[in-house]
Amino acid sequence: MIHPSALIEPSARLAPDVEVGPYAIIGKQVSIGKGTKIGAHAVIGDWTEIGENNHIFHQTSVGAPPQDLKYRGEETWTRIGDNNMVREFATIHRGTVSGHGETVVGSNNLLMAYSHVAHDCRVGNNVVMANVATLAGHVTIEDHVILGGLVAVHQFATVGAHVMVGGGTLIGLDIPPYMIATSGKRDAKLRGLNLIGLKRRGFTDEVISNLKKTYKTLFMAGLKLPDAIARIRAEIKECTEVEYLLDFIERSERGICRG
Repeated sequence: MIHPSALIEPSARLAPDVEVGPYAIIGKQVSIGKGTKIGAHAVIGDWTEIGENNHIFHQTSVGAPPQDLKYRGEETWTRIGDNNMVREFATIHRGTVSGHGETVVGSNNLLMAYSHVAHDCRVGNNVVMANVATLAGHVTIEDHVILGGLVAVHQFATVGAHVMVGGGTLIGLDIPPYMIATSGKRDAKLRGLNLIGLKRRGFTDEVISNLKKTYKTLFMAGLKLPDAIARIRAEIKECTEVEYLLDFIERSERGICRG
């Protein structure tokens, strides 16, 4: 299952059925779970954990040192979950001691060709990053997010759960959960709720109705955000999804994109 031309550090730990293609390189202190395939010429850098049933395609780079001028070769990590597909020429860099000390990618994600996950990022589960989608350092991508091709996310920004971002969008502020965002004049601009995505993922009609009311109050009622949030909490009770959206907005440090 391991091609004879592959170079594997003695400290690396591979499950018995891991496949490693021609001329792949696997660094020190790497662990790779069962059912994972490493393609030809792929490079798995030092201090990298890869879970089960992942497919790391040819010419990828996972766990390389961060593109951070402060990095001095410290032991920092890249941790990847299960059932991910990392396509050719995609890059994932490990963390920094000044950040989280690790870059984390969850499970069931698709990182298409030439996509990039920088140091100290946290990518959730069921995320799709289309071709050349790029995350700067310290970015958080929550679950069920779709980033179109050529999307670029500024460092420290957060993209909320169930968001869809159109191709070529520049994201400098946080994008609240459940939204669609596309390019604006200077930054991403909200275009409404990701209704099709929410319906496909089983959100009930009642929850979607509450999210519609919330969106209108937040962005179409002419209210300041604190006043809009107060009104929503007074009018919509016991809706977990609405409360999550409001909490996201309140804890945002960069500020949020608007409609």
